Amino acid sequence: MLQMPAPPPGTFAPNHAAYLALVPPERHLTILETQPQELAEFLAPLDGDFRYADGKWSIKEVVGHITDTERVLAYRLLSFARGEQRSLPGFDQDAFVAEGCFGARSLADLLEEFRLVRLSSLALLQGLPPASLERIGQANDKPIGVIALGYLIPGHAAHHIQVLRERYAPK
Repeated sequence: MLQMPAPPPGTFAPNHAAYLALVPPERHLTILETQPQELAEFLAPLDGDFRYADGKWSIKEVVGHITDTERVLAYRLLSFARGEQRSLPGFDQDAFVAEGCFGARSLADLLEEFRLVRLSSLALLQGLPPASLERIGQANDKPIGVIALGYLIPGHAAHHIQVLRERYAPK
């Protein structure tokens, strides 16, 4: 698999820095490969419909959000790696979750979907030509580099896994 260096400064929006900080360069590939299994093992004993407060997403909705966001980020990565020059739109995460109907599905099914989407992301990253790593595009009216997207995929998931551990797991 392609070893990706840390995202260079100026190739991501300031609000992405916290997500990127959750993925040290020396662990990038390991995190990408192990997150789906670690998430499945952690969530297995939990009630997928649990919400830690009114108006907050359920565990199932968080998993669905992680998966949807990974698809969006992987599309952006693919687009910019292939030289797309047009700005790509943002997306409304709350609308995506509302339309995802994740509560009607089993937690096991949602976790399997996340695993499959991650395998697809890994295949995409493995096939990137080295020259594509230098490319930067525009998404949601902000610059974002291919490398930054390669780190944002596991960083975004790591952020939500951290939230699941802090707010959704029994104390």
